[in-house]
Amino acid sequence: MTSPPIRKIIHVDMDAFYASVEQLDHPQWRGKPLVVGGNAARGVVAAASYEARKFGVYSAMPSVLAARKCPQLIFAPARFDRYKEISSQIREVFYEYTDLVEPLSMDEAFMDVTENKMGLKSAILIAKQVRQKIKERTGLNASAGVSYNKFLAKIASDLNKPNGQAVILPEEAEAFLEKLPIKKFFGIGKVTAEKMSGLGIHTGNDLKQFSLQYLTRKFGKSGIHYFNIVRGIHLSEVQPHRIRKSLSAENTFEKDILATEELLAALKPICDELIKRIKKSGIKGRTVTLKIKFSDFTQQTRSKTQEQYPDEESIWSIAQELLIQESFSKSIRLLGLGISNLNIIEEHQHFGEQLKIPYEAQ
Repeated sequence: MTSPPIRKIIHVDMDAFYASVEQLDHPQWRGKPLVVGGNAARGVVAAASYEARKFGVYSAMPSVLAARKCPQLIFAPARFDRYKEISSQIREVFYEYTDLVEPLSMDEAFMDVTENKMGLKSAILIAKQVRQKIKERTGLNASAGVSYNKFLAKIASDLNKPNGQAVILPEEAEAFLEKLPIKKFFGIGKVTAEKMSGLGIHTGNDLKQFSLQYLTRKFGKSGIHYFNIVRGIHLSEVQPHRIRKSLSAENTFEKDILATEELLAALKPICDELIKRIKKSGIKGRTVTLKIKFSDFTQQTRSKTQEQYPDEESIWSIAQELLIQESFSKSIRLLGLGISNLNIIEEHQHFGEQLKIPYEAQ
């Protein structure tokens, strides 16, 4: 029995995408510290140029803090239609090489080029060509990572940013991961990294010292994942048709709100926006979830699941019910409303069941 071929996976990640688009379209901003996002008191940085990052300005940072770190910072309003337009051009390049493309967002995607339309043997060469074509067609720089699984390709794409690429070969993977700081492991967030640090896990080598039983006891099912990835094992395939699992809308307020009447008034346009997105997508969901972020940045969610898919009026009724079911002691800076348990997931599962033909009938 022959073993399956080693996969060739590329992760392509655009460099400071939103900010780079703004600098591309506005030559006077090139080479200057720039962020995409509002500069109002409650604004948040959506993206930061590399010039801004030198001042310690990063995405998700409050705009006030960003301006304090870099007084000459340029604030550009987001233009998502423009970003989507360029994102489509970038994806066209991917599909010239393979149909196995898994977009993670507008500015990054995985490609499985084990078998590719160009008949090229070298994934390193394909990554180079992809980056070159993106530059020629959009004027923007992309970085790429090449390896035999998605986890390692994602890590590799970050190694030589901006405008670079890196490869992690199968024979190099374990030694590379042993030296890598835990906080740089794709999928290990800040909270998990801090928990691991408390257990004396600071690098891949530290993680490797713990048994599967210990890791599952400390991290549940995720422990299995951590045990595998540090050994270079990640079997997840590139999924060209990712299934949407939720649909939502949210808003950060100019001022924190506490009064129930004000909260209900603030929630209504969020609900209207969600319903607009539901109509546009044709998606329905049985679970309605209210997201609440307080003034101290702690967060809470409240959900309700129906037997049937709720209509527009029902979604608003459930949203109000979730909001007023318990009074708040802290003021609120953000509300969000979403649906999950979607009809597209159930239809996908049903379709999957139809494809499971009994062995005897094959």
